[in-house]
Amino acid sequence: MSLSGLTLHQWRSFDLPAARLLAREAAHRVGGRVTAVDTVEHLGAPLHRARVERDGREFALIPGGPVTLGLDVDAWRPTPGQTADYAESAEQGFGCGPDLRAHLARVLSPRREVTLSTVLMAVDSEPLSEPPAAVPAALAARGLRMPDPDEWEHACGAGARTLFRWGDECPLDRIPYGDDTGPHRLPSAFGPRIAHDTYDMELTSDPTAVYGGDGGESVCGGYGTLLAWLPLATAHRDPSMAEFVYGPDGEDLVDGLSVRPVLTL
Repeated sequence: MSLSGLTLHQWRSFDLPAARLLAREAAHRVGGRVTAVDTVEHLGAPLHRARVERDGREFALIPGGPVTLGLDVDAWRPTPGQTADYAESAEQGFGCGPDLRAHLARVLSPRREVTLSTVLMAVDSEPLSEPPAAVPAALAARGLRMPDPDEWEHACGAGARTLFRWGDECPLDRIPYGDDTGPHRLPSAFGPRIAHDTYDMELTSDPTAVYGGDGGESVCGGYGTLLAWLPLATAHRDPSMAEFVYGPDGEDLVDGLSVRPVLTL
């Protein structure tokens, strides 16, 4: 079996000893070592998590294959609390008009079917030390690359088809910033600490897709509780934020931006 062709379905079918053997093979290919292989409950079934360390940085094994990404906005059903919270935001002039679904359609990627290769993706994002345009070359010099949008979403959602990686709901009695007990503090089912801080915007190989946060804009602007959580949605890639990051005003922007390095298998 090709390691890069490993599917999520196959990965879930292995017993733990077989998963450990495959993790060791992945580590060997990149000149690293396995630091952990365990099993968690995810979407009603066991899911293995494997971590590999290379050059002092930990990477999570992200199995690929055919996966479903994005959010089907038409099928999604907001709770009454979410609808009411967004209505309050819309009355204050925030969001994309009075319709919550219309707003989600603008800032979230659409539902789609893709096929991905298995990769190793950094457990933690890496703060930028150079302008966004210089990131690909800087990573390539270290044998790394940027994730593409589909890889990022898959690493975050781990097969979940919900608004957030933990489900369709978020706490509406508090905003995520400063909350150390919320669901965003838990890692993705694959292991990365991802979509956990709205102040952190993660770049991908697509300049139109920036994930994981909005630089704190929604929190500082007082947009409302749901809109403060929304940048942590798995498929959230507000085009206006990417336009700012890669536009003339963002040319020298480094603070608040990060990248999640990928090792190709």
